[in-house]
Amino acid sequence: MALVRKEGEVQPGIRWGKYFTMRIPGIHVAVDLSMALQGGLLSMATGAAVAPLFMRFFGFSFEIAWALAVVPQIFWVYAGAWLFGDTFAPGWITPSLPLTMVFLAGFEPGIPAIQAMTALVIIVSLIFLFFAVTGLGSKFFQWMPIELRAGIILGSAIAAFNGEFARHATMPVTLSVVWGVLFLLMFSVWIAKSKETNKIIRFFVSAAMLVGFLIAAVVGPLSGEFSFNIQAGIFIPPFMEAFRAVSPFFIGWPSWDMYVQAFPLAVMVYVIVFGDLILGSSLLQDAARTRTDEIVEIDPTRTHYVLFFRNIGQLLTAGAFIPMHGPVWTGVTVFFIEQYKMGRKNMDSIFTGLVNWSWLVFIIVWFNPLVSFMRPILPVALSITMILTGFACAYVAMRMVNTPTSQGYALFIGLVIVKFGPAWGLIIGVALFLLLLVQRKPTVAIPYEIDMKK
Repeated sequence: MALVRKEGEVQPGIRWGKYFTMRIPGIHVAVDLSMALQGGLLSMATGAAVAPLFMRFFGFSFEIAWALAVVPQIFWVYAGAWLFGDTFAPGWITPSLPLTMVFLAGFEPGIPAIQAMTALVIIVSLIFLFFAVTGLGSKFFQWMPIELRAGIILGSAIAAFNGEFARHATMPVTLSVVWGVLFLLMFSVWIAKSKETNKIIRFFVSAAMLVGFLIAAVVGPLSGEFSFNIQAGIFIPPFMEAFRAVSPFFIGWPSWDMYVQAFPLAVMVYVIVFGDLILGSSLLQDAARTRTDEIVEIDPTRTHYVLFFRNIGQLLTAGAFIPMHGPVWTGVTVFFIEQYKMGRKNMDSIFTGLVNWSWLVFIIVWFNPLVSFMRPILPVALSITMILTGFACAYVAMRMVNTPTSQGYALFIGLVIVKFGPAWGLIIGVALFLLLLVQRKPTVAIPYEIDMKK
């Protein structure tokens, strides 16, 4: 039986190091089978969405891509909560993924692309470590003009839409239906109002990505755009072959010019990550006003260290991970917090969700019927991730700037990043900012303690 938290204290766990706390399901947190089932299916389906990226940019077979996309990835995602005790539902650095794909497109598929991605992961990880040690993250965010931040995020939106419009031609019926359902559930004004009072609608909204997968599984075969070949038995991924194919210890480390090319994008990635940290912190602070029975320790320094260890850990054990590990899986974090705010009887601790969400994946991922079911849907899974990322990045970027000059500037910089790459995006972004916008008031860093209503 799990340890019971005293009223108004921190959830029990095993403290280790200066910042970290391990919490084991069934010992420090009660096992929640409902949460584990939802999380296991959604984590497996979403995690597998990266397999087509490994196949496209790294030139891997499905078997090798699956070996890298699921088990190692989910372990390092899951480690954020149970091993390190971070308070966010961890995920990818999803908003930067479209820009990463543009970056990788500049290299030959195979070893050159793998080494370029390795360089990017190393630089991003070192940035996390630097800001963890120095605590200068907020100063960096203050230095970066908000208009340039908006341009970077808008560049992600443009890159995502460009890629998905090209993909649409391969499965026009399936993707049209899936995108329509996702936009309806995630962004519709009347759905947003209805979910406040309708539990059924609220359930479908909370599981929108899983709903998209299931709809694709019906529409795809009916439209003839793909078919299933369900197989029985156990699926054993070729882990050692995958490790040899992607690990820098076997294929070689990046050249210095790859690090130089990756650096501007790494800076942009950190800008995006810091925005995720602010969002995640504000959501938890909002929930804390309702749940006074638990102290949730929000520590940006710990989160920076966790991001360093997760990304370097993935690199050393399973090679470069294309989406890279980020602090917040926003949709799941919002789902947890909405459940958490309903009271201790509904969700005892925020870690009830965090620690139970992914462990089932390590059981179900070996079942060949599930693997063979997922295989033809993987392009749809990736498309769902990218189209939602593009839509969200677009409206976030446009809300960050509110003058005609700054809006035009953000759009132009976004297009430059997509067309000419991150380096030119930063150079032209800084030059145009000095030329057009430098006389405005200095940028003010957004603190972690922001009011969500404001």
